[in-house]
Amino acid sequence: MGFGIGVSGAGMGPRGAMRNFAGNDEDEGKIFDQRVMRRMLVYLKPYTRQMVIAFFAMLLISGMTLLTPYLLKVTVDSYISGGDQAGLVRISLLTAGSYLILYIATRSQQYLLSIVGQRMLANIRKDLFEHLQALSLSYHDNHIVGVTVSRVMNDVATINDLLSQGIITLLGDFLVLVGIIAVMLSMNVRLALLTFAVLPLMVLMTMWFSRRARIAYRETRNSVAKVVGGLAEDIAGVRVIQAFGQEDTTQERFNSVNEDNRKANIGAMSLSFIFLPGIEFLGILASAIVLWFGGRAVGSGDVTLGILVAFLSYVTRFFQPVQELSRMFTTLQSAMAGGEQVVNLLDTTPDVLDQPHAADMPPITGHVVFDHVTFRYAPHLPEVLKDVNLDIPAGHTVALVGPTGAGKTSISNLIARFYDVAEGSVLIDGIDVRNVKQRQLHRQIGLVPQDSFLFSGTIADNIRFGKPSATDAEVENAARLANAHDFINEKPDGYATVIQEGASNLSVGQRQLICIARAILTDPQILILDEATANVDSMTESLIQDALRSLLKTRTAFVIAHRLSTIQNADLICVIQDGRIVEQGKHDELLTRGGTYAALYQRQFAD
Repeated sequence: MGFGIGVSGAGMGPRGAMRNFAGNDEDEGKIFDQRVMRRMLVYLKPYTRQMVIAFFAMLLISGMTLLTPYLLKVTVDSYISGGDQAGLVRISLLTAGSYLILYIATRSQQYLLSIVGQRMLANIRKDLFEHLQALSLSYHDNHIVGVTVSRVMNDVATINDLLSQGIITLLGDFLVLVGIIAVMLSMNVRLALLTFAVLPLMVLMTMWFSRRARIAYRETRNSVAKVVGGLAEDIAGVRVIQAFGQEDTTQERFNSVNEDNRKANIGAMSLSFIFLPGIEFLGILASAIVLWFGGRAVGSGDVTLGILVAFLSYVTRFFQPVQELSRMFTTLQSAMAGGEQVVNLLDTTPDVLDQPHAADMPPITGHVVFDHVTFRYAPHLPEVLKDVNLDIPAGHTVALVGPTGAGKTSISNLIARFYDVAEGSVLIDGIDVRNVKQRQLHRQIGLVPQDSFLFSGTIADNIRFGKPSATDAEVENAARLANAHDFINEKPDGYATVIQEGASNLSVGQRQLICIARAILTDPQILILDEATANVDSMTESLIQDALRSLLKTRTAFVIAHRLSTIQNADLICVIQDGRIVEQGKHDELLTRGGTYAALYQRQFAD
């Protein structure tokens, strides 16, 4: 594949508002969003068998949870009071067996849910990454990388907690609650109703908590996205920060978003710290009611001691699922806030899509035509290109020159169909690029960007990035043609040299030569060179120019250049200004005319 090596952001479209890392997440949202839940449940469907087993384990856990307090009642009333030692042994063994079953069922359920959760986590992230690669450049131009990473990592994790464990936990807690209510009413209605007197307080407290938790947990999602986004941007720009001595300003800015994140999390935790102890207090209050009224009832003979013991045990168990349900509500709020952002990302439609009946792109010869092309990066933005007409025969080299922001990179972006034209058409070999499959088009176009991007891995891995099946001999041959072989060979590990983060163990020129070797290896018929020599010294520029001469033979090339010395031999030079081609011709012709190109040339070589 000729692409996949990164494109300079310059001239590629408007960025979003500065440091608006949260995106459009300001809506309050819903307690339970059916749209989010339906979309996420799709990821649970492949694990139906495991979830069914976990469901039956949950039923067993619920049953054992309800059985053990009742066994206490039987033990006290039937065996301890009656002095039945043999019966006491039997009931003790039965109780021990119940606890053993409870332990095995609980651990089995936890194991299954953990396995399902991790697989779901991987699948959602896989789909998100696949979708991110399919999204048009316009999306990536306007979204901060750190925020996108936060969506893929943090938000997906909250969804996983809800889907893999929350649903089963919710059902189990509900069954235990209903079962405890039924058993307590069957044993003693009056004592049960006295115990449930605290329920109205619990409902009011839950309603209070739910209203505030929804807002609080949405804010935590937004604040963590801001922290991750700011951190990613500042680390990437640390050289600029240090060069301008702005460490203190950057630190203050990071401290601000970090403090906002701290406050958001403390706010969310504070709600839990109020709510959960409140539920615990209601549990203690219910136990006190049982002790007071139950103890008097035992003294009067209306209630047996075993029933009182069982009631106390059931009251404890009754408020445990209530606390679990409150924690589940917290998980639900966090998952809905994160899930909404994940679903929104998955539902984002690429601006550039293959047509329903897009044809395969036949082998390119390289004849490129711009037919009255007008282009803007978004409908509400001004035109970047205005009625551009170009006819470049196959095998010709065209140089695009002009001031920054004139529209040079936009022309190259339209050839590759990174964006679609607003008016007119871009034709390759007479075929409108909108009528063919993008991936097949991209595989026949090579790109050498100004900001040479290298991936983690070895030098050889980066050269063969566009052609993974390339042999070592093909990789070395491409490097020789790119004048990169000598410096690669001087490395201790040669082609197996591991590229460090940010390619810090390579010079700018060396990175660029590797990018040229990568383009040579894919053997593209159309080549786009975006300021390929802008950031290198004169000696390295000479090496790059030699490499480009071998690369440009028999290929159609679009060369974006500020250094006019590098494009004097181009078949056609187009001067772009304010989105229009104001001059075009060969180097000598344009100098003779004494127009814009001649002025640019004289300014560069005035010395």
